[in-house]
Amino acid sequence: MKKFEGFHKGVNLGGWLSQCGRNNYNKAHYDTFMIERDFALVKEWGLDHVRVPVDAEVIQEEDGTMKEDGLAYVDQCISWCQKYGLNMVLDLHKAHGYVFDDVNNCQFFYQEKLQDIFVELWKNLARRYGKYRDFVVLELLNEVTNKEFAEPWNKIAARTIKAIREIDQDVRIIVGGIFNDSIYGLTLLDPPADENIVFTFHCYSPLAFTHQGAHWVDRMPRDPEKWKLAYPGTVAEYKARTTEFFGHDFDSEFPDTLPARMDGAYFENLMQPALEIAEKYNVALYCGEYGVIDLANPKDALAWYRDMNSALEKYGIPRAAWSHHSMNFGLADPWLDGVRNQLIKYL
Repeated sequence: MKKFEGFHKGVNLGGWLSQCGRNNYNKAHYDTFMIERDFALVKEWGLDHVRVPVDAEVIQEEDGTMKEDGLAYVDQCISWCQKYGLNMVLDLHKAHGYVFDDVNNCQFFYQEKLQDIFVELWKNLARRYGKYRDFVVLELLNEVTNKEFAEPWNKIAARTIKAIREIDQDVRIIVGGIFNDSIYGLTLLDPPADENIVFTFHCYSPLAFTHQGAHWVDRMPRDPEKWKLAYPGTVAEYKARTTEFFGHDFDSEFPDTLPARMDGAYFENLMQPALEIAEKYNVALYCGEYGVIDLANPKDALAWYRDMNSALEKYGIPRAAWSHHSMNFGLADPWLDGVRNQLIKYL
């Protein structure tokens, strides 16, 4: 498996230039949500990179015109990364016509005009940021959802990579698969186009623990007594709760090879298909998101990070935790004050 050099441990900067909330796509929010001190803190935590989710609407008009006022924040991020010796993943979190958390708003996969705008966006970003290729990596699109998007996504990704390569041969490009960058999604991706492609997956398993009480999950009970889960527990318990709250689409979280009780071996087993793909294509792997909701018990969250870390370290998989602060998963938020010094060792 190829190494993803420079990206061992990182954190997402979710909520800054992406998922800003209905009324926060504005200068006041961008100027205050992430400040220079936050980048210094990332460095103090011993991390080597940040993943920066950016929504297309922040940096590009719907007609494809680039927005300099939005790009200025990406420029500022790069400057702070340079100052504090951090590498950076530039992640397009939402595209025009595609919203990963709204499966009914996915016209991107059906309208060629939207795909043209997407390709032009990445051509412009490659021209602007390719010169930082030593520490900036480009992630094409966050969390493709439905299975029917697998084939069109392969075609769109191939077209976009080709367009970027006409501008920059060497900048690294990250590509993920369906079911929200699931490990299974990696198995449906086309082989990497060249040696500078990185395959990504996200890991919030088991969802019944990491997303306990999540208000955006339709089937999640409102009574905490019905969703509260400790960690570690039995795999059978997590499987039953995950099926109840999330449905059968998440059966892949629980392959038959799992141990009876949750521990580091659970994550080792879970990641096996990703490792097999990486070995097959000699492609680098990257876990672009993982984390625990702030409704969990902090000590249980610490135990989950410990077990997750043991598998990531065993297999040498680079990663970025979700998220720096806010976004229901904030590592810098008060809920983790009692365990943070221990927890950051397991990022």
